[in-house]
Amino acid sequence: MKIHMLLQGKGGVGKSFISSAIAQYKHSKGQTPLCIDTDPVNSTFHGYKSLNVRRLDIMEGDEINPRKFDLLIEWLSETEIDDVVIDNGAATFVPLSHYLINNQVPVLLQGMGYELVIHTVVTGGQAMKDTLAGFVNLAKQFESPTLFVVWLNPYWGIVEHEGRSFEKLNPYLENKDRVSAIVTIPTLKPETFGQDLSDLLQARLTFDESINDPALTIMTRQRLKIIQRTLFGQMENAAVL
Repeated sequence: MKIHMLLQGKGGVGKSFISSAIAQYKHSKGQTPLCIDTDPVNSTFHGYKSLNVRRLDIMEGDEINPRKFDLLIEWLSETEIDDVVIDNGAATFVPLSHYLINNQVPVLLQGMGYELVIHTVVTGGQAMKDTLAGFVNLAKQFESPTLFVVWLNPYWGIVEHEGRSFEKLNPYLENKDRVSAIVTIPTLKPETFGQDLSDLLQARLTFDESINDPALTIMTRQRLKIIQRTLFGQMENAAVL
């Protein structure tokens, strides 16, 4: 079994959307993943009711109590279902990362029969430098057997620097042996595909829920099918998923 964990210190880069996409892909394969939201601020992933996302409360007053992550490990030890999908917010990125490393959790999970797969996001635009640095730091901090999947999000601009794509940049070249797959979120025309996806995300609905909603127009549902097919197709080609 695999634990798919979203980690990226930069907020607003699409982590919750990716978490929901992974869970939806698993459902499309007949699996029922355990979904967990550790974000104490937004809990967007928890808003997807059809995915039965558990919320892990890690706050004690106004502070994050890292010891409360112990419950996460207990949940993992008790589950007998398929893979696990964990969405982690920017506010808990540092404490959760420290918890996982200091307590040697990746090795512990391996002994429990789990394979830890860290999913991280690299964006275009102004956040590209920060998200690239986040990917590099994660690759350095989490040693093998931890695997990585990099999601490229072009929402704020093409993910490239001086004409070089992500796969030709040093942060990737120096860590490519750690990357099991790269998934690119498609560039969407704002007036059509982009608006349809934005509405879906605002409503916290899955692709299937929206595609099967007769209240939506035929073309809206068609565009959502295309987005879903594009994402799932890439995930199908990623053996780690």
